[in-house]
Amino acid sequence: MTEQVMAAIDGSQFSEAICDYAAWASKALDVSLTFVHVVDNHPQTAEADLSGTIGLGSREHLLEELAELDERRAKVAQEHGRLMLKAAIERARQDGIEEPCSRQRNGTLVETLIELEGDIRLLVIGKRGESAGLDSEHLGSNLERVVRGMHRPILMVPPVFKAPERVMIAFDGSKTTRKGVEMLASSPLFQGIDCHVLMVGADTGDTRSQLDWALEALRHAGHVAQGDIRAGEVEETLRTYQQEHDIDMLVMGAYGHSRIRQLLVGSTTTSVLRSAETPVLLLR
Repeated sequence: MTEQVMAAIDGSQFSEAICDYAAWASKALDVSLTFVHVVDNHPQTAEADLSGTIGLGSREHLLEELAELDERRAKVAQEHGRLMLKAAIERARQDGIEEPCSRQRNGTLVETLIELEGDIRLLVIGKRGESAGLDSEHLGSNLERVVRGMHRPILMVPPVFKAPERVMIAFDGSKTTRKGVEMLASSPLFQGIDCHVLMVGADTGDTRSQLDWALEALRHAGHVAQGDIRAGEVEETLRTYQQEHDIDMLVMGAYGHSRIRQLLVGSTTTSVLRSAETPVLLLR
C-alpha cells in the first residue's frame, strides 16, 4: 500500500479535530486518508481481581459469567468503533476527501500503529485518549509510547481544528532539526504558510550562521520566513514566541542534540505537549 495519512480515533473529544486535521493534511499532501480504531480486548484489572475472591463452590460458574461479559463487552466495543469509523468517513467526505478508508483492529494502539508504520506518511493523533478528560493534566501513556515507538512524523492535535497559517520550528542546528527545516521548506503541507525559526541559546556567530542557513532554505523554497535567537528556558521561550507571533503549529525534532532534545526524552516532553494549545508536528 502507498503511504497515506493515518488518523487514530477513539471516543475522545479530540476525534472531530483529528478528522479535520487529517483531512487537511491528506489534501495538502495529495495522499489517501485512512482512519484506524483499535479495540483493546484485554480484560480489566478490576475483573481479574474479582475472580480471585470467588468462593470455591461458585468459582467456575462466575468465571464463566465473567468470560461471557468480556465477550459481550468486546462486541459492543467493536460496534461502537464501527460507528465511530463510519462517522469519521462521513466527516472526511464533508471536508472534501473523496475516498477515505477505515481499519478496525484488535490489540493495542501502539502495537497496531507500529505494525502499520510502513503505510504511514503522517500519523494524526489527539494528545489525550478516551480515558482522559478534556481538562485532565494526564497526557496519556499511549501518546508517549507512540512518540517513542514510531519512526514517522506524528501530528498531535488539540480538540478544535484551525487551518494553520503560521508555523514555527524549534531549531537547534542538529541533524534532526536541519532535516526538519528541509522538510518544512519542501513539503506541500506547508505551501503558502509563513514559517518561523526559533533558536534557544546564546546569540553567537555560530548560532547566527545556523539561523541564516535555515531562513535562506525556507525563503529559497518560496516561504515568507523570519526567525530569532533567544536566551532562556526552552519551554517558556518557545511558548512566549508562539504567543507573540500567533503561531498556529509547532514543529519539533523528536531527537536533537541540545537542550531541545530534553523536550522529547524526559519529563519535559509531557509538559510541552500537555500545555500545547496548537498542533505539534513531531519529526523523527
